[in-house]
Amino acid sequence: MGAKPAAWIFPIGLIAVVIVVFSCVVPLRQAAAQEPRGRIAPEAASGVEQKTQAAAQKFMVSAANPYAVDAGVEILAAGGSAVDAAIATQLVLNLVEPQSSGIGGGSFVLHYDAATRSVTTYDGRETAPAAAKPDRFLRDGKPISFFKIVNSGLSVGVPGTLGVMELAHRKHGVLPWSRLFEPAIRLSESGFEVSRRLNTLLIWYGAARFTPKARAYFFDDLGSPRPVGHILKNEELATTLRAISEHGASAFYDDGPIARSIIEALGNAPNFKGDMTLADIAGYQAKEREPVCFAYRKRRVCGMGLPSSGGITVAQTLKILEGYDLSPKGHGVMSPRSLHLIAEAEKLAYADRNRYLADEDFVAPPTGLLSPDYIAARRKIISDWAMERAMPGEPQEFARTHFGIDVTRERSGTSHLSIVDAKGNAVSMTTTIEGGFGSGIWASGFLLNNELTDFSFRPTDRDGRPIANRIEGGKRPRSSMSPTLVLNADGQLQAAIGSVGGSRIITYVAKSLIALIDWEMSAQEVADLVNFGSRGYGFELEIGPQAIWQGLKVKPFGHRIVPDLMTSGTHVVVVRPGGELDGGADPRREGVARGH
Repeated sequence: MGAKPAAWIFPIGLIAVVIVVFSCVVPLRQAAAQEPRGRIAPEAASGVEQKTQAAAQKFMVSAANPYAVDAGVEILAAGGSAVDAAIATQLVLNLVEPQSSGIGGGSFVLHYDAATRSVTTYDGRETAPAAAKPDRFLRDGKPISFFKIVNSGLSVGVPGTLGVMELAHRKHGVLPWSRLFEPAIRLSESGFEVSRRLNTLLIWYGAARFTPKARAYFFDDLGSPRPVGHILKNEELATTLRAISEHGASAFYDDGPIARSIIEALGNAPNFKGDMTLADIAGYQAKEREPVCFAYRKRRVCGMGLPSSGGITVAQTLKILEGYDLSPKGHGVMSPRSLHLIAEAEKLAYADRNRYLADEDFVAPPTGLLSPDYIAARRKIISDWAMERAMPGEPQEFARTHFGIDVTRERSGTSHLSIVDAKGNAVSMTTTIEGGFGSGIWASGFLLNNELTDFSFRPTDRDGRPIANRIEGGKRPRSSMSPTLVLNADGQLQAAIGSVGGSRIITYVAKSLIALIDWEMSAQEVADLVNFGSRGYGFELEIGPQAIWQGLKVKPFGHRIVPDLMTSGTHVVVVRPGGELDGGADPRREGVARGH
C-alpha cells in the first residue's frame, strides 16, 4: 500500500464546532440551513490530510486511494497505457472505496493521444430501464421521499463502467484485458485494511442503509462497522472479476449469473422493487462522444459533452471570466473581486445548465451556448452586486418557452483519477455510483448505483412545461462530472484534472482550472485550495480555518454566505515544460499521487 498517510489534522469533532461558530458569524441561507445534511453533503467529510506534491519523470497516477494508485502504477511500470492503468485503478477503487464508484455504476473517460495530439471522450453513463416513465418517482402527483427512492430498486440505472472501460481499452489498450484485473482480484482475495474514511462513512450511514448481503460484508453481527485496520476480503467480487477478466464485459452484460444476480437483487430491493430486465442490461452500449473543447488564456481546455453537463457549464463559466483579468497583476489571487466574478459567472452558467441540458439523444440542446455574442451578452449581466437569482438566457428563440424549470437534486458518491503514461498519453476519468454507497443494494460482490435520482423527480414544472432532464426509458441522467484535459496552444498536454461532489463538481473544476491557469498554482496547491463557488443560490464556502475570512471578503458584494464541508476529491497531474510530471491529491480524501 505504500507509506501511511499523514495524521489527520482537522477531525470531525472540531469541524462540528467550527460549523456552529461559523453559522453564528455568517448567516446561512434559510433553505440551505433547512435541507437535510445527508442531501447537502451525502458523502461525508472524514478529516483533512496533509499531502505532499508528487514528482515523476515517466508516468504518474493521482487517485482517491493508495491501493488503487499502486495498481495503476504497477500497470504503467509493466508497459501499460494510460487507459490500461485507469482500468486497473478503477477496479481496485471498487474494492477499497466502495462508497464512491465501481462496476455497479457509470463513468466518463477523456483520453489524450500524444502522437496525434487529439482528445477523445467516452460515455459510460448509466441508462434508465425501458419501463421507466416520466412519473416514475411520483405518487398521486407528488414526489416520493428522496431517501425512500435512493434505497430502492427504482433508483438503479443499467451500469456502464465496464462497458466504457472495455470500449476505451479496445481503442487505446496495450496490455491484455485480463492483466488489468490482476491487482483487484489479488487484493479481493488477500484483503485490504479498512481505512479511516471508509469506517467513518459506514458509521455515518449505519447498517440499515444496506441490504442484508452488503450489511454482512460491511458490518459485524451487532451492526458495528468494520473497524479501521480490519482486513476485509471480498471473495465474491474476486469471482465476478475473474469471470469478466476471462470473458470480457459480456460476462457482465449477457444473460449470465452476474446479470441475473442484479435482477434478483432489484426484485428484493427495499421500499420499491426495480423494473430493470435482462434485456435492459444486454442492450447497454457505451458511446464515443465529441469533446467540448474551447480556448481559454491561450490554452485549449477539453471536457465531457452531454449527458454530462460538466464540459459545457465549465466552458461557459470560463469563457465569461475570460473577459476579466484574474491574474495576480489583475484582480488578484483569491481576491474579493475575483471571488465575486467567479461566483457570478457560475450562477449564469448553472442557470442555462438547469434549463436546457440533458441527454442529447433525447433532448437537443439549444445552439449558441458558447457563441462569442451570447457569452458577451451574459457577461454584461454581471455587476458589482451579487445577483439574487440568475435567469437562463435565450441562446435560441424557442428555448425559454420550450423547457421547464428543473428541480433535479444530485448527490455525490463519486471518484476521480488522473493518469499520464510513459508515452505522454493521458486519461481523466470521473466514475460514480451516485450517492454514498449508491443504492445500498448488493449483487455479485459489488454495490449498485442509485443514478436515476439524477433525473428530475417531476417531469414538468409548475407551468406544465416539460423538464429537459425528466426520466424516460433508455435515457441517461444528466451529470455534473467534469473530467478535463488542458492543452497548450500547440496541442501538447499540460494537465489532466477532475473532481467529485455532485452538482458542485463544476465549481470545483472551474476553481481548479483558474488556480492552475490564471493563478499559476502548482498541482498540490490546486488540490489544496479552499472550495468556493455558486450554483445559483448564495456563495458556497468550505468550512475551515480560513472560512470566516474568505466569507467576509465577498460580503461587500452582497453575497449570502452558505458554509458547508464541501468534500471534493480533486486529483491532478501537471506536465511541466521539460516533460516532468507533478501530481496533486485532494487533502479532503485519502488519495495520493505517485509515479516513476
